[in-house]
Amino acid sequence: MPKIDRVRNIGIVAHIDAGKTTVTERFLYFSGRIHKMGEVHDGEAQMDWMPQEQERGITITAAATTLAWRGHELHLIDTPGHVDFTIEVERSLRVLDGAVVVFCGVGGVEPQSETVWHQADKFAVPRIAFVNKLDRVGADFDGVVAQVREKLGAVPAPIQIPIGLEDRFRGVVDLVRMRALLWEGGPDDLPIEAPIPADMADAARAAHERLIERAADFDDDVATRFLEGKPIEPEAIVRALRRGTIACKVVPILCGAALRNRGVQPLLDAVIDYLPSPVEVPPIEGTHPTSGEKLVRRPDDKEPLAALAFKVQMTDQSRRLVYLRIYAGTLEPGDDVYNARTKRIEKVARLLQVHANRRERIDRAGAGTIVAAMGLRDAGTGDTLSSPRKPISLESIEAHEPVISVAIEPKTVADKEKLDASLVKIADEDPTFRVREDAETGQTVISGMGELHLDIVVDRLMREFGVEGRVGKPQVVYRETIARTAEAEARFERRAEEEAIFGQVRVRVAPSPRGSGVAATSEWRSDPPLPPVPPEYIQLALEGVREASQAGPLAGYPVEDIAITVLGGEVREGLAISVGYKVAASEAFRRACKEAGPLLLEPIMAVEVVVPEDFLGEVLGDLNQRRGRIEDVAFRGAKRVVRVKVPLRRMFGYSTELRSLSQGRATFTMQFAERDVADGAAVG
Repeated sequence: MPKIDRVRNIGIVAHIDAGKTTVTERFLYFSGRIHKMGEVHDGEAQMDWMPQEQERGITITAAATTLAWRGHELHLIDTPGHVDFTIEVERSLRVLDGAVVVFCGVGGVEPQSETVWHQADKFAVPRIAFVNKLDRVGADFDGVVAQVREKLGAVPAPIQIPIGLEDRFRGVVDLVRMRALLWEGGPDDLPIEAPIPADMADAARAAHERLIERAADFDDDVATRFLEGKPIEPEAIVRALRRGTIACKVVPILCGAALRNRGVQPLLDAVIDYLPSPVEVPPIEGTHPTSGEKLVRRPDDKEPLAALAFKVQMTDQSRRLVYLRIYAGTLEPGDDVYNARTKRIEKVARLLQVHANRRERIDRAGAGTIVAAMGLRDAGTGDTLSSPRKPISLESIEAHEPVISVAIEPKTVADKEKLDASLVKIADEDPTFRVREDAETGQTVISGMGELHLDIVVDRLMREFGVEGRVGKPQVVYRETIARTAEAEARFERRAEEEAIFGQVRVRVAPSPRGSGVAATSEWRSDPPLPPVPPEYIQLALEGVREASQAGPLAGYPVEDIAITVLGGEVREGLAISVGYKVAASEAFRRACKEAGPLLLEPIMAVEVVVPEDFLGEVLGDLNQRRGRIEDVAFRGAKRVVRVKVPLRRMFGYSTELRSLSQGRATFTMQFAERDVADGAAVG
């Protein structure tokens, strides 16, 4: 095992089709991890190992691997770019120390680029950026750098500028060492160092000065030497930029064309030079599972074990594989670990180092590493595993709520049990995938993040689990809320087996801001001479309103964006703890909601359409028919970019319609934006 300061835990993240997997394949090839580059468009990329990925040419699941470069060990995760699989990015960034963000040199900062950037902001992940595809028609390096500044609010620091663009792109100027790197040999050749072309000397000098100005913000010695006009060694520039990058205050930007193997080796060097090792990020913080005491674990093998389970995967043999980031301590096969969520002790049977879908057994894993473990039956995404003697609970991983559902049923009665078991396994892997049985129809309903997400699930059921199912039309996952404040009271009184069951509760409901969820509180007081309210009754009433909020009065969808207050009720002396208060509170909540003007909330999607000018009118007309709210129409090169918010129920089948409207020349991306009040057509 290498020393921890020579480890890098990094992810490759980007918008779909920016070239993440191509960059990853080149990393593996040039580091010697693989001996033949597989191309995404041929369905042969090592990291896209699922049949569904190979057929569609997209990444669906985050794939991990390990490679070596310049005496360092890189644990690398290649993440999906499609918004339907954004949980794969979210949980990967949660456990990574750094990220390489890939931008398309033509498309620039695209919608999913913004999403993954803000996910990285959420976890304070240091980043470097790679502007890819500079050999494409319409490539604009300076334009992409400007978008990083304007759209993402970042501080870009280009450490390279391209030599030529489009079909004339042949190398880069290294602004740190002021040299040209040219790719003029075969695909396996290292770049040739050469003097900076004469026609670029002035531009390179100006860019070099801007880079030093940026570096001076993070190093007093560099600032002093710059002001005095003294030469500054490349190592000092790298050291200063590294400090700024780790503090998430600057983003070094490189460029190239990964498909042609141009710019990959310098990007690998930049991972080592600018992204942090596990000891250079803040120690992980958590709490004691029972006392709530704040605890800190440093990235050291001698510390008590602290690991986060960030992904569950079923192997070909239907064995459960749990991916772990070990923040502190060490882990060996046979070790007992404490699960803070289940409060149970589990045993690690095997430890594995992963390369896409291939695995190698290892005998020990230390702090700062990413490994997979077998034998953990109950551990799920976001669970903390720690030393049973010194337990800790780390911040979990939030899963996004599904926005689309379909009913699925087996083709034969004999397959019902097999279907149910298979769906449970897929839900175990994917926190954004849900399965439930409709109480009224008895149908199995599956929910996910989009049509593609559910298509992949159905495809996997057939290929991996051998279950064929009939799938209904997609249905939107609605929610309910209220329009105004209202109060209601309910009384429940029964006698069962010589025991009196009683409850009388008054409840107030009030609307809350969008996205605030459900808040339930109590203002139940009793002043003398009334008897005091047993705290158990208040707790039962709160449980009752929380459970009742799972089914609203309009159509039985969960209620959200609501503040519920238990105001009071009648207390009878001499009763045992009575579930009557729970029943009464539930009924009072339902009555109050009916009085409060119940509303249906539907998912609204943020859609971006890139379309040639010739077809703009048809596309805008179609979006208006779909009740879209046009927010912006801008230029991107020779094409127009339409940003619009559209109800999800209006977007089914849009990809086919868009191809028809634009003769196949327009593209679109779509992601969940918000929930808003649905019109009458949705209620029907």
